[in-house]
Amino acid sequence: MKIGYARVSTTDQNLEIQLEELKKAGCEKVYKEKVSGTHLKRPELLRMLEQLRHDDQVIVWKLDRLARSTRDLLAICDQIEGSKAGFRSLSETWADTTTPGGKMILTVFAGIAEFERDLIVERTSSGRLAAQKRGVKFGRPLKLGPSQIDSIKSLLEKGNSVKKVAETFKAHPATIYRILERLNN
Repeated sequence: MKIGYARVSTTDQNLEIQLEELKKAGCEKVYKEKVSGTHLKRPELLRMLEQLRHDDQVIVWKLDRLARSTRDLLAICDQIEGSKAGFRSLSETWADTTTPGGKMILTVFAGIAEFERDLIVERTSSGRLAAQKRGVKFGRPLKLGPSQIDSIKSLLEKGNSVKKVAETFKAHPATIYRILERLNN
């Protein structure tokens, strides 16, 4: 079955052109909604994806009606493929998973997107290491400062219990144990 998906971003916009083109393409059913493409939780899109069957074909007028980024497009196409259905854009003829060429192009896009994600991870990791070398501390700030930690160490050495020291500094005993662990390493 040919299934259309039409979307406009605002209630002021009109779906007519898309609906007309999807009808010309032979869509027997059309899911339509008026919601921004940046929202991943689009009720009609989700309903359509849930109801796809083997050999169905999802058709959109333009790719940007389905997804706002390559990553989102590939994720949606993965869901469509997982249902053993096909995907086709009327305006971008290369975006057609029902043909070997279209499958190849989307595979290349998926590879590029994965490469881009890997580069982002690599740059983030490099940036984090450089920041650490410059002395930047990551994570939540310490609850207790160096002078308080010295006081805790002193109180514990004098035989005070962890529970008592925790109450004194209005901290959880686990915080005191973590400090002890850092002092012992």
